[in-house]
Amino acid sequence: MSLLHVSLPFIVILVLLIVHIIKTGRNWLWIWVLVLLPGAGIIAYVIVELLPALFRSQGARRTARGMKKALDPGADLRRYENEARISGNVASRQRYADELVRHGRYDEAIATYHQTLTGLYAQDPNLMLGLAKAQFGKGDASAARATLDELIRLNPDFRSPEGHLLYARALEAEGNVAKALEEYKVLAPAYPGAEASVRYAQLLKAQGKGPEAANVARELLEQARIAPAHYRRAQRVWLESAQRLAAGH
Repeated sequence: MSLLHVSLPFIVILVLLIVHIIKTGRNWLWIWVLVLLPGAGIIAYVIVELLPALFRSQGARRTARGMKKALDPGADLRRYENEARISGNVASRQRYADELVRHGRYDEAIATYHQTLTGLYAQDPNLMLGLAKAQFGKGDASAARATLDELIRLNPDFRSPEGHLLYARALEAEGNVAKALEEYKVLAPAYPGAEASVRYAQLLKAQGKGPEAANVARELLEQARIAPAHYRRAQRVWLESAQRLAAGH
């Protein structure tokens, strides 16, 4: 096939591929291949250059992982369980416990965390935080709060926005509203996401402080307006809640 006998769309594809070669610094021999053998050249370039690059990309890997989880949601759990059983080290048991929490198997997760919180790792803050998550997920807010209190006592320099949010939520679930509001107020401005501010505003509104709740929501929305687009996409659900709170709904 020569360039004299190809259609306009085909020529457009060739031009785009040639531009891609130049912009990405590919070997210029590809240009000759595309010009002299346009049909076979396009197929070869796609197979040799484009597909490998696509599957190496972060987005493609995320898509592949998502498809794998959708088709077999228990695959990671089985793998981590086998790794924990075979190696028995702390890292493998922690991965297994974390995955148990994601699957809502809180009692098993709690037992695994307790088994791992021994010896040199008896005061490990990440394991203790994982245990608190499992306890809270099970519905035992008091146990979660107690675990987090102990975590801070044993590890005073440990910092975790996720742990701080969990602490505020545990206080709220226990009915300690005043203390929960204090924690949310401190956490909300620095939390790397919209959840803390929205939960703070929701609790304010539940306490009859609608105008104050709306102000918190409006401040969050103003910050989100100038934030990168990927932040707004990732926080879409929370930002939608903030819009309703800002409007007084």
